[in-house]
Amino acid sequence: MLKERLRSDLTTAMKARDQTRVATLRMALTAVANAETAGTEHHDLSDDEVMDVLVRETKKRRESAEAFDGAGRSELAERERAEEQVLAGYLPQPIADDELSALVAAAITETGADSMKAMGQVMKVVQPQVGSRADGKRVSTEVRRQLSGS
Repeated sequence: MLKERLRSDLTTAMKARDQTRVATLRMALTAVANAETAGTEHHDLSDDEVMDVLVRETKKRRESAEAFDGAGRSELAERERAEEQVLAGYLPQPIADDELSALVAAAITETGADSMKAMGQVMKVVQPQVGSRADGKRVSTEVRRQLSGS
């Protein structure tokens, strides 16, 4: 189970005195615990749900790093990027550009989309196939590119 792997890696990082890894894994486990207790009753998250939490946390780190860079706070941006790299080790391999392009092309053919008005239909087909291997922004950019080119 992914949650158990995070806990085990946290213990290892603590023994190795790897402060960045310790802080990042604690943050990730806290986010998982918050997700488990959200709503009306507690439930254990599946590996897919834990993966979704890690994807969200990775995206937060990326966005924070960009914001810190824009504000001229490069030391904080570097810390955010280091945390993002730790979390990236738990995520599946990102989808290759050519594979994403092929999935979008197949979805456009399947839905019969011929304009930007059909973007939502294409996204509904592609997003479940891509899962956590690419963020929605990357997928929508590719869908827009292909729909505007056709």
